[in-house]
Amino acid sequence: MTFMNTPHPTRRNFLLPLLGPLAAHRLRAAQHAPAMKITRVETLYWKTREAAPWRPNWIWLRLHTDSGHQGLGETFPRNAVEASMVHSILAPMLIGRDPRDIDRIWMDLYRAFDFHITGGVESRVLSALDLALWDLLGNALGVPVYRLIGGRSNPRFRVYNTSYPYKYDFNTEPEKIMRELIDRYGVRAIKIWPFDGAARRNNYQFITAADLEEGLRPVRRLREKFGGGIEILMEFHSGWNLPSAVRIAKALEPYKPMWLEDMMPSGNFQQYRQLAGETSLPICLGERLTGRPQFLQLLESRAAKYVMFDLCWCGGLSEARKIGAMAEAYQLPVAPHTAAGALLFYASAHLSTAATNLWIQESVQRFYESDWPAILENPIIPSNGTVAVPELPGFGMRIKPAIWDHPAAVRQVTNL
Repeated sequence: MTFMNTPHPTRRNFLLPLLGPLAAHRLRAAQHAPAMKITRVETLYWKTREAAPWRPNWIWLRLHTDSGHQGLGETFPRNAVEASMVHSILAPMLIGRDPRDIDRIWMDLYRAFDFHITGGVESRVLSALDLALWDLLGNALGVPVYRLIGGRSNPRFRVYNTSYPYKYDFNTEPEKIMRELIDRYGVRAIKIWPFDGAARRNNYQFITAADLEEGLRPVRRLREKFGGGIEILMEFHSGWNLPSAVRIAKALEPYKPMWLEDMMPSGNFQQYRQLAGETSLPICLGERLTGRPQFLQLLESRAAKYVMFDLCWCGGLSEARKIGAMAEAYQLPVAPHTAAGALLFYASAHLSTAATNLWIQESVQRFYESDWPAILENPIIPSNGTVAVPELPGFGMRIKPAIWDHPAAVRQVTNL
């Protein structure tokens, strides 16, 4: 018997014609990611929010390679501290490595940091690096990152608005914020935190009947104006103890908010489980947690109905994907936190595009109307209450070139 000199019909090659020309091209590209090494690590940040004509609250970490490809990461909010760690600790461990080895780099650095009790700045810097590695890989392959993490499950996905200080005060004019969101962008979900003032006044110890009435007022106005046609999300910034949280939750039950977010400090999940048993309203948790071990404790407590993570804090896109998969095994949806820098939103949007257990993603009207247009060439803006990621390589966020030379920016570089 003779054999023709043809390529072996591997499963991968057999599938190429079935994938369609675009998907087949991307699969071939992924097989030929160019060899490269990291040659330079760069950071850029602003010392204060007042130092730039937008609201900076982040640090950018940019990786350069010998192939000419770049990748951008981000974290917040201790910019100078994070930059110091990037250049004194991270860069020497990173320069010369192949940036395609994302999981190996992540674990090597995690283990190195864990020897000194990882957390805080270590987790934030690791998150920024991980985002930069994914952005770099997408840029090198010429594909959007969502194509590298499972493809497009959600071509467009829902967003809610976090009512960051902007045109109107949500405590006194929440209906004006909601009206604009509906009329301009079709967004019908709003997050507010009207109980925070009482928490600060009372040194986070107790809540009175008058405090309850004050906090309920904007919630009541929203429901009276828009009825069940909107979703209300309640944020508490971990400001309460258990008895106060129970009292607030019961007072909110008639208004049926989508969730109660971070009512107490996040470390004691059994107390959250007790809170969940005291109210009919669902709990959202996870924004301030880092890494799978903490999220595993959250999931095992059965306290939360919604799992929130921040890609700039939890360990980056790599860790967020794994946390999302863990949540899905518990039949729980995820809701990425994005109320910070622009890249956080873009990177989260790629995860939201690929996720099969997404509930909703955060957005901020002030950012996409005011701050991002000053920084970006392609700000993502909601339409009909949803957004879509740019069909561009990497995370697809295009920064105006002049930003890198902004006179108030603090720029540092570590070379090979």
